[in-house]
Amino acid sequence: MTAMAPARTVPDLSFYLDHTSHVLRTKMAAALAEIGLTARMHCVLVHALEEERTQIQLAEIGDMDKTTMVVTVDSLEKAGLAERRPSGKDRRARIIAVTEKGAEVAARSQEIVDGVHRDALGSLADEDRTALLRILDLLATGHLATPEEATGQGRRARERNK
Repeated sequence: MTAMAPARTVPDLSFYLDHTSHVLRTKMAAALAEIGLTARMHCVLVHALEEERTQIQLAEIGDMDKTTMVVTVDSLEKAGLAERRPSGKDRRARIIAVTEKGAEVAARSQEIVDGVHRDALGSLADEDRTALLRILDLLATGHLATPEEATGQGRRARERNK
């Protein structure tokens, strides 16, 4: 005899957030690929332009492990978009500096990212869009702001605007 699955008593929030996040990431990847970037490359360029940051700091912001970060920066260097340089603040540290060409590409990639977000949100009525963003912000800064400590389960979420 097959056991019956337990009945749901609340909507599957995990499914809604995971599914929409996955679809948004695939749309973002396709849009950025048109200019030869990945979402990780975009993330590094934009955050390296904000202020002087080390590779480790940028990896934390982008939720990348060290190996992924090295590969990402190698790709940016090969494309002439960024380079590793000694820090102006700490001679022992090396920063990721965005080249002039990289700054131009970052501006274009930010337009693309904003467009993907605008398209997704544009599918909603104005009041629904406003409510969704307000509620997601409440969750991201409130009840769901800090992940639980787990023993190797799940993936760490990207940190918010460091």
